[in-house]
Amino acid sequence: MSLGSDDRAQSGQDLAAPPSMALHLEHLLVPVDFGESSDGALGMAVELAERFHAQLTLVHVYEIPSYFYDGMAYATADLLTPIEEAARAYLDKTLRAVRERIPQADALLQRGAPAAELLTVIERVHPDLVIMGTHGRTGVRRALLGSVAERVVRLSAAPVLTVRGATGQRGPSAGPQEVRS
Repeated sequence: MSLGSDDRAQSGQDLAAPPSMALHLEHLLVPVDFGESSDGALGMAVELAERFHAQLTLVHVYEIPSYFYDGMAYATADLLTPIEEAARAYLDKTLRAVRERIPQADALLQRGAPAAELLTVIERVHPDLVIMGTHGRTGVRRALLGSVAERVVRLSAAPVLTVRGATGQRGPSAGPQEVRS
C-alpha cells in the first residue's frame, strides 16, 4: 500500500521527498575561487557533507595569463611559479578550515580554462553532486565575460547545484587578484 501525503504527515514521515526518491550523496565536489559566491557554495557543501557523511572534494582552477604576438601564444615562465604557489596557498588554507568540520576532505589544483578543467575533473572523480557559486551576472556582462557555472550546468555529467553570492562581488579576502614577483 502506498502512503498518500496526508497519510505520511500523520505517520510522521518526511514530506520533502517520496520514499522512492531518497537522496543519497556519497561524494560532493565544490569548485572554489575564493570569492563570495564560492564561499557560499563551500558552506553549503560542508553542511551537506556533514549531513550525508559524504566525501568532500574542493577544486580550484587557475589560469596563466597568455600573450599573443603574430599567432604565437606563450605564458612567461616567471609568472607560472608565483601564480601556482599563490593558488596552492589559498587552496591549502581553505582545505585546512574545511577539515576542521570534514576531516577526510581533499582538494585538487588544476591549471587551465575553468569550465573545461571543472568538466574534466567531474568526469574523472564522478561526484554525486557539484555545488558551485555563481556571480549572478546578467545581460552584457555575462555575454562578454561568459559564465563558468552556466557552462558546467549545461555540460556536466553530474547534477549541479548553483549558489548565488549575496552580491556576486569579490570581497577583500577573496584571494589573489594580482601576483607580484
